[in-house]
Amino acid sequence: MGVGTVTDDGYQFRPEREELRHTVAVDWDTTNAGPIEPVKSWATTTVKRVPATLFSTITGSNTVVTALEVDPVYGDIAAALDRRGQVILYGPPGTGKTYAARRAAVWLLDGGQKNAAAANVLGDKALMTQREQQLAGGGSNGRSSGGVDRLTRVTFHPSYAYEDFVEGFRPVSSAEGQGLQLSLVDGIFKRVCLAAAADPANPYVILIDEINRGNIPKIFGELITLLEKDKRGLTVQLPQSGTSFAVPANVWLIGTMNTADRSIHLLDSALRRRFGFIELLPDPEVLTGASVGPLALDTFLERLNQEIRQRVGREKQLGHALLFDGADIVDSPEAFTAMFRHEILPLLQEYLYEDYKELAELLGPVIDAESERPSSLVDEPEALCAALADHLDAVVDG
Repeated sequence: MGVGTVTDDGYQFRPEREELRHTVAVDWDTTNAGPIEPVKSWATTTVKRVPATLFSTITGSNTVVTALEVDPVYGDIAAALDRRGQVILYGPPGTGKTYAARRAAVWLLDGGQKNAAAANVLGDKALMTQREQQLAGGGSNGRSSGGVDRLTRVTFHPSYAYEDFVEGFRPVSSAEGQGLQLSLVDGIFKRVCLAAAADPANPYVILIDEINRGNIPKIFGELITLLEKDKRGLTVQLPQSGTSFAVPANVWLIGTMNTADRSIHLLDSALRRRFGFIELLPDPEVLTGASVGPLALDTFLERLNQEIRQRVGREKQLGHALLFDGADIVDSPEAFTAMFRHEILPLLQEYLYEDYKELAELLGPVIDAESERPSSLVDEPEALCAALADHLDAVVDG
């Protein structure tokens, strides 16, 4: 191993060489020169991104690369919000949409690219958790003078309504304490907008998880027009309270959407015009160097998704997060088997409509097509890993 820095000469074509004539001028640092463990995916690529954990391992250092440096999605989110005021992260399950949205929200509320300290928060798990709790649950710089959090989280679902999000009549305890009476109550979005309008120096973020599960035109109502950047600050009269209302420029919306549930192409066209969209896809590279028994996890995910794309489409691939146990990559055949049997296999059964013949083609001896059920391999962790490694050509090098 050597660590190289490309010099000003950059790329050069060297016709005098017998082979490998495409070259790059590099100054090499061989201070840490020595053998490293093989990485299977390096055999077929010239340039490849190295995750922070692998970088620390091969250099023998404790260098921490912040999420901002290794994942440009936060900058993409910031740019989309600057253009539109709202953005949706969409992609297959397990691609880190909610994870990215939460971290982007904290980074943006702490200044984003304008504040170097915001990147340090992303690189420190404990600090990230603490700061998110402050912003979403009150605390230092986390709540406006009106008592509204600068980071508000909500999950849409089929019964979520305009009355929950904007305003509506809700049953509340009567002043006499006997029974209930209807009272006009402000919804989450209205409360945040009113607080943001009174605090224009600070941004406010509403994080909407599973945004596609709600009836978005019905939830936003007449306010869908006011989301547009050039209409921020314009007022409309709310139909129930009769009051004037505007969406201030310092309110940002970040939504997440699982494309395995609903394609982006099926969304309401009015919504698609007003939101920016950023796709997050499976990233096998974050699994580089990880294995369970003979099974190389990065190659397993890559080959499995290649088959899924051909059979049911790219929107139903499996994300890398499905191979994580909490914050860490699954690291034992037993843990992988439990994850495969209870999370991955049910998804594949759903995608293929319980077609066990096609499942058997996809997973090989793991499926008994004749009896239409998983084979006994799902009860034998070592054997399951070996069977998948052999069928998907995902055997660990060496």
